[in-house]
Amino acid sequence: MCTAITYNPHEHYFGRNLDLDHSYHETVTVTPRNYPFVFRRAAPADRHYAMIGMAFVSDGYPLYYDATNEKGLSMAGLNFPASADYKPEKSGCDNIAPFEFIPWLLGRCASLAEAKQLLLRINLADIPFSGQLPLSPLHWLIADQRGAIVVEPLKDGLRVYDNFVGVLTNEPPFDYQMFYLNNYMQLTREAPHNSFAAGLRLKPYCLGMGAMGLPGDLSSASRFVRAAFTRLNSVCGPSEEESVSQFFHILGSVAQPRGCARAADDRYEITVYSSCCNMDRGIYYYTTYENSRISAVDMHRENLDGTEIVSYPLCETQSFNFQN
Repeated sequence: MCTAITYNPHEHYFGRNLDLDHSYHETVTVTPRNYPFVFRRAAPADRHYAMIGMAFVSDGYPLYYDATNEKGLSMAGLNFPASADYKPEKSGCDNIAPFEFIPWLLGRCASLAEAKQLLLRINLADIPFSGQLPLSPLHWLIADQRGAIVVEPLKDGLRVYDNFVGVLTNEPPFDYQMFYLNNYMQLTREAPHNSFAAGLRLKPYCLGMGAMGLPGDLSSASRFVRAAFTRLNSVCGPSEEESVSQFFHILGSVAQPRGCARAADDRYEITVYSSCCNMDRGIYYYTTYENSRISAVDMHRENLDGTEIVSYPLCETQSFNFQN
């Protein structure tokens, strides 16, 4: 399971937790403008916007989990196992395989407004990458510096929702998740006032009691509420270091520690990596489960007019700063 967020304290940031019980040896991958993207049913793109993100590279093709293009438009695919429904190919539409959805959209669009126009014609077609790599059931968070949307392939068709909380997790569908927030409208970061009963002398005895009832379990619905509350109440200083650090603190509020969610015998879901991309600068920051130190890759330090993708293996060994 996963959590993706946007965060705009001073500059604009986009990122996610990838929660799985294993890794595919993903890498931070920069795709330059002239890498030849070949799509299964759509016209190839020999030139497109450059992008950076986390990808599993198979046979030279970047299968992006999340990415940001050079204009700041960003996307993340999250597991959507009970509800995702990909359709057969359909005439009169742009038939796009789900595994190529991120590069197809980010390669063409500079803004969320442009992306919304392309989504009017898209059909997410049931076309796997290969026999060894079947399709993953996904829905997507898409954002630029001005807003965010959620795209969900459902049985009754493709749904596109405006996302005003800047958060996406997994099941159930996004409109249900938003409705569940009504159950928590009483939560506050302020000290609560006694409304239990008249005449009782009740008062807060510690900070944080205004958020009592905020769910703390690891289910996707609870993570949605917790991440939304944390993000919408988050405050940080003006520097890049403070903003990036705060972004990882927000993701940390819904991170998965090993042992709390069993996936199978001797396998537990963990937060494999957390990412934070500065949408304005094209810098991709990340941490991994075994390495909490923040690493970074700057897409603009690469040759963005090149033809070959550039991949950086993740720094996964913990490092300690001894002070004596």
